Amino acid sequence: ALEGAQPTRFEVPAEVDGRAVVCRSLLMIPIECVVRGYLTGSGLAEYRESGTVCGIKLPEGLTEASRLEEPIFTPAAKAELGEHDENITFEQTVERIGEELATAIRDLSIALYRQARDIAAERGIIIADTKFEFGIDVATGAIVLADEILTPDSSRFWPADQWVEGQVTPSFDKQYVRDWLTSEESGWDRASGENPPALPEAVAAVTAARYVEAYRRLTGSDPIL
Repeated sequence: ALEGAQPTRFEVPAEVDGRAVVCRSLLMIPIECVVRGYLTGSGLAEYRESGTVCGIKLPEGLTEASRLEEPIFTPAAKAELGEHDENITFEQTVERIGEELATAIRDLSIALYRQARDIAAERGIIIADTKFEFGIDVATGAIVLADEILTPDSSRFWPADQWVEGQVTPSFDKQYVRDWLTSEESGWDRASGENPPALPEAVAAVTAARYVEAYRRLTGSDPIL
């Protein structure tokens, strides 16, 4: 049923255009489709331990912010609410959803990343890595791109003019929030099982400013706030 299937486009009715989106029910594929073009975060941590990321052997000598020769598909298994997703290999993805579907979402994810990476590069932004989610339209069998894509919530956006291999790159994404939550200032222990503290207004303001800057660079216009 998946062979030759194409995503279906839906137009937003004119009477609600600009203030609504059209949604539909999908059978969600329980895989986080992560594509990495640069090595950082959990991918770098795994590489330093084993020389691999999600079972993919990488060249020796890579470090923080190293650019990969080709983008890699590093999936994660969707966790229960409140739990952390688990990085898995492509072979484990095949075990969970079958080879045909696993191959399809891998190839779609890498193709989407390549196109987005090239567009962002023209605007001075590096997309270090990103995440996609897909669902199945039960009526047609089509694979449908679901959830938001290519925002600072699901992608690492780096200013290209500040990227230096071997150094942590400033980012236009929620990493600033993560860094504050794990700092001594927050007083929160991630392993405690307690809910994290509320973000100070200053942290929220800086994070919002980074999101706005990413939007401006990528689109050439100001967001509607």
